[in-house]
Amino acid sequence: MTESLPVEHLAADAAGATHAVPEHIDAMARAAGDSFAELVRIMATLRAPGGCPWDAEQSHTSLMRYLVEEAYEVVEAVEAPEGVNLPLLREELGDVLLQVVFNADIASSEAGGFDIVQVIDGLSAKLKDRHPDVYGSDEQRANAPKDASDQQARWDELKAAEKSERGPLDGIPPHLPALAMAEKTVTKAKKAGITLPPEPVSMTDDLPSMLREEDFGELLFTLVCRAKQNGLDSERALRTYTRHFIEHFGRPRPGASGLED
Repeated sequence: MTESLPVEHLAADAAGATHAVPEHIDAMARAAGDSFAELVRIMATLRAPGGCPWDAEQSHTSLMRYLVEEAYEVVEAVEAPEGVNLPLLREELGDVLLQVVFNADIASSEAGGFDIVQVIDGLSAKLKDRHPDVYGSDEQRANAPKDASDQQARWDELKAAEKSERGPLDGIPPHLPALAMAEKTVTKAKKAGITLPPEPVSMTDDLPSMLREEDFGELLFTLVCRAKQNGLDSERALRTYTRHFIEHFGRPRPGASGLED
């Protein structure tokens, strides 16, 4: 007979259904709450009168460069030559979290702004809304996707419903690095049924067929070298073309829904 969990280890969703939470997870969540509260207090103190002048002077705009840099440093930790560098990853995730708390504290003092509680509550609500297979009704859980592929398709449907008034290529950050921007655009375009430029089929069509990321990475590198020789900025060239593609195909179409990854 399975031992029932204490009441404090049962989490209730908005519909009133309860979900058992393992004791060690419950304990970690409580400790995380205490630690996060201390972080919020530290940030507020640093930006308050008598705190740190530099922190007090920052704005959403001035912090953007740091948020981007910290995100790339997370990637660096994950893609370390010897495998994921966990000590470095822990540190860099903390730096990303700092940017979240920093921006939320700034927003809390602005007209029409928000605070960190609203950020967390909004995220929690979104996660529950997008996981009806876990937090939904008995019928929704019974009809839950059976594998990751089905789950992704269901998420696309939910996100399309949330963003029904948006164009098929809306939601692509314009300041992404060119290659990341192009890849996200291609993903969205395929989902929306937009015709993409034809792929080459042979060397005579400019590019060979690529089967390995290493080969394709080498090819991209040589293309960047060729662009440099010709006095072209490859980053700007791809970004400009991708933006033109978005402008041409990204307008809302009758009966179509935008998708956001």
